[in-house]
Amino acid sequence: MRELETLKEIREVMVCSLLALLHAHRLSDSVDREAVDMLDARLKKERKVANEKGLYYAALFLYHTSRHDKAREYVDRMLKIDPENSQGNALKGWVELASGKDIKKAGKHFEDSLIAESTKNLDGFFGKARFLEKKHNYSGALETLNQAVVTFSNFTPTLIEKMKIQVALQTWEDATETAQRALSKDPRCIEAKKFQLLYCIAREGHLEAAEEKMRDITQDVDMLEPKNAQLYYEIGRVFSRLVGRNQKLLQLTFELIERATQLENRSAEYMTELGFQHLLQGKHKEALKCYRAAMRLDETSVQALMGQIRVQILEGQLEEAEQQLTFLKEVQATIGKSAELCYLGAVLGLKKKLAHEMVIPSFNEAIETHFATLRGLPLGDRYYYQLNPDFLICLVKDYLNLAPGQPNVSGETLSPVLKKCSAVLDPIARLVPGLTEGLYLMAKVKFLIGDADSAQASLKHCLDQDETYADAHLLLAQLNMQRGDFETANQLLEVALSHNFAIREHPIYHLIRARAQKRQGNVSEAIKTLQVAMALPGVKRLGSGKSKASARDIEQISVNDRVTVFLELADAHRQLGHNPEAANVVQNALNEFKDTPEEVRIMIANADLALAREDVEEALSMLRNITQEQPYYIEAREKMAYIYLHHRKDKRLYASCYRELVEKNPTPQTSLLLGDAYMSIQEPERAIEVYEQALQKNPRDSTLASKIGQALVQTHNYGKAINYYEKALQTGSKNYLRYDLADLLLKLRQFERAEKELEIALKREAPSSALQEMQEEVKCLVLLAKVHYKSGSLDRAITTLAKAREMQIRVLNRVQVEQPDALPAAKQLAANICVEIAEHATSCRDFDKAIKFYKEALLYKDNNSKIMLALANLYLSLEDLDSCLQTCTTLLKNDKDNNDATVMMADLMFRKNEFETSTFHFQQLLERSPCHYDALSRMIQLLRRIGKLGDAVHYLEMAQQSSPRTSSDPGFNYCKGFYSWYTGDANAALKHFNMARRDTEWGDKALFNMIEICLNPDNNTIGGETFESVDAEASSGDADQMALKTASKLIQELKVKPGDVRPQILHDHLLIATKDKSNIERALQSFMQICSTEGYREHVAALHGMATAYMILKQTPRARNQLKLVAKKRWTFDDAEELEKKLASAC
Repeated sequence: MRELETLKEIREVMVCSLLALLHAHRLSDSVDREAVDMLDARLKKERKVANEKGLYYAALFLYHTSRHDKAREYVDRMLKIDPENSQGNALKGWVELASGKDIKKAGKHFEDSLIAESTKNLDGFFGKARFLEKKHNYSGALETLNQAVVTFSNFTPTLIEKMKIQVALQTWEDATETAQRALSKDPRCIEAKKFQLLYCIAREGHLEAAEEKMRDITQDVDMLEPKNAQLYYEIGRVFSRLVGRNQKLLQLTFELIERATQLENRSAEYMTELGFQHLLQGKHKEALKCYRAAMRLDETSVQALMGQIRVQILEGQLEEAEQQLTFLKEVQATIGKSAELCYLGAVLGLKKKLAHEMVIPSFNEAIETHFATLRGLPLGDRYYYQLNPDFLICLVKDYLNLAPGQPNVSGETLSPVLKKCSAVLDPIARLVPGLTEGLYLMAKVKFLIGDADSAQASLKHCLDQDETYADAHLLLAQLNMQRGDFETANQLLEVALSHNFAIREHPIYHLIRARAQKRQGNVSEAIKTLQVAMALPGVKRLGSGKSKASARDIEQISVNDRVTVFLELADAHRQLGHNPEAANVVQNALNEFKDTPEEVRIMIANADLALAREDVEEALSMLRNITQEQPYYIEAREKMAYIYLHHRKDKRLYASCYRELVEKNPTPQTSLLLGDAYMSIQEPERAIEVYEQALQKNPRDSTLASKIGQALVQTHNYGKAINYYEKALQTGSKNYLRYDLADLLLKLRQFERAEKELEIALKREAPSSALQEMQEEVKCLVLLAKVHYKSGSLDRAITTLAKAREMQIRVLNRVQVEQPDALPAAKQLAANICVEIAEHATSCRDFDKAIKFYKEALLYKDNNSKIMLALANLYLSLEDLDSCLQTCTTLLKNDKDNNDATVMMADLMFRKNEFETSTFHFQQLLERSPCHYDALSRMIQLLRRIGKLGDAVHYLEMAQQSSPRTSSDPGFNYCKGFYSWYTGDANAALKHFNMARRDTEWGDKALFNMIEICLNPDNNTIGGETFESVDAEASSGDADQMALKTASKLIQELKVKPGDVRPQILHDHLLIATKDKSNIERALQSFMQICSTEGYREHVAALHGMATAYMILKQTPRARNQLKLVAKKRWTFDDAEELEKKLASAC
């Protein structure tokens, strides 16, 4: 106050000083009324005559003391004096922003402040950035802060604000770089170190490194802000909720909150948080003391009261907790909804064993209320505090007690509990991927949902962060056991045991082990293992003791798993024929779990025992006793349906079980079950009828609409399926139906309609930002590329695939952060897109582009044999033998028995003139696989070129002897045709090629060879007996004309692919073979057009065709020029046949 007394005589800060003195007096314990009155009178007098600066500083003080209306009054007076004052406009913007009444005005004032001072106003920059942040325009805010960083390059806070916006944009690498820049300017920058700690904990999960960082921050605060209780409090409360109950880090956050409490020992808020810190450390008594102390400081503290209730529930004082909870619920209307209050009510319901239907709404309300508080918040410290991963983890763990304990089977209705848990864990997995327990729980939920791949990916991520996490090893063992990989499951159990020996005291360990033993046929050992599990505390009888493992960090056994131990033991006895023992175990289970939701599950297992005794009637009788009101009713009816179908062979009663489900519980899920039942017994028409009835009740259910479309396609009613999809889309169904429609139209070769539907699906008012939308866009773009390719528009196909690739790269960047479990599938799709681009580029003879995209595909799918083989093949065709050899060597190193790679290695050795090595590779492969016809055909070509064609007979005989069906195999006939052609027997060659020409793999190759023979039969007389289809048309006296007609027919059979000029070249050679001048000129024009196309300028067959045409047209010099180009052409294996034929003709 003494300092303010001296300042109040300075003209520019006089009004500000008077306001500060009044504020200080009013905050003191004993207010000096006389002094206040004197200051008030002086203020009224001075503010009337205050100048521009005086009004500015007064407004600034009022803004910082949250008196925004008064601040607006002063700053408005200032702006009347000088409307273009940049500081005044900036302050007015901040006042409007803080009041929240009309933030558009704030934006205008910030703009005016920057214009007025030629973009040099720091408050204007910060204000504009904050305004844009409020409008959720983070990119605009970042751009503004970039300008501020450039303008005020030595001012660290500009970098800090930029870093915060980069966090909001989730560009973590950029934020890390900015934090490092801030620390290079100010090594003790607390905000930058806070970010580094956040990144270390939330993103990377490096908790050991986080300890050192947190100590470092604490030392800096002690040095720079030792009296700032709020700063200690904010740092401690945020990070305590992110560390996953790590006791070392919790001790450090506790110390921070303790210092805040010591600095302001009258704060109920700080004392409540100190109680929560004790609670996180498991110190319930100390927590209760703090909560009671907070209540003494502030009797209205709801947070302190909820903390007490939580401790009482944990300590088993349920009656006291219920009384206080009832009181809080009564006053909830005045204090507002609280997620924690709803959660405590749900937990209390669980402890009191209330029905699931009574507890689930409380959990759901807690989730909805909690996430409502996050809406509109930018990602940052406050968001992470509000997100409170620790609270969500506790909620999910408790909520999962109400979920099914067994993985969902495909086609079954998914539990709403699992859906909710997945939705809760999704933001944790995206925003706090360093939280190991969050990843584990996400994996567990995915496992129960039935998504084994996603569960495995989450577990891998979890164990990458903490390989000692025993529960993750146990769950991974369960997952592998479900897949039938018992050896791996047992290995994982041993790994889990090595990391945490206490898991031997956990029933789940023995349960998994017993299941693996049963699946491997060691049922007797499984019984012993399960008996050990039954003997553990808390399994056979609830509360029969406390497991030693409870003191460890291992998830405790649920009621569902307890029941599973009983049922597995009963099933093991049944498998060994110990029916009395099995019945005894089931009866014990019925006694233990009577009047619980799991009782029905035991009754279903009892029905299975009756089936094992072949007492079908008793099994059905037990299942009929399960009523609609009981849990697992749907499962019971499905079991009945199974018995009717597989034991009674009665499809009518099978369907009636599902009809009964629909009658008693008419929901979309039961209708789906009935429809699927009809589909399984091959009655799609009735399935469609059921689906349509369900759709009438829920017209926007896209799942039902998709089922109907699939059923119509299965009945081959394509026209009706198309009409149905279009009608469903008109009612506003989800966009993926449009994809299904486009896919169907593509299969029906209705390319224009398919393209139109996909363009509608891809139409967006703004670029896709949601991850799911981006994934759907990629899917549609890939399908659109197929449509373009099939319709012959190769350029458009490549352009569309390029767009798909760009979008998929964006998806990959998001997926690895937001959905790490989906990363393998996303990488696979990216690789597939690159491979398609490479294949199209190859067909356009843009080989550099093809190589580039094959290499990019390998970045996504490292050592993928198909991609490596395609790349090696491309290198081989380009005569880049060293690159081809390197690729093949790598491929064979990874997969030594890869036949295709062996073939290519043999081709490679041939091109390097290492004929013996090449022959050796082919021999090795053909001895191993005599019917590898690709290798055999190449072996025949190799033997011909080295002058040992006669040796090919041995390999043909080996193939023929290996299988009685070889003689009719298209591949064998193709090879036999090759051999006959090379030995000069054109008729035999045509016969064998003709037997292969209808095959999907060998047909095109055979057709090309047949056309070649017909166009140039080496003066052999070709009879019509080879082609039955042309017998009637052929004239036995004119073999040449018949051969040309045959060639024309065969050319029409060729499947023309975009970018493939070979069919056109053969057609042009056919025109030349007619010896008609007009036909020859047409062929010449066609050859010239091919050679003018990029990528085909030196095409051997086209150049030779031009030379032949010129010769016949008696234009010898031009023909000579074309043949010179052919002679200069480099010899390649793919062009070898063409090149040698043409050069021989030229000679």
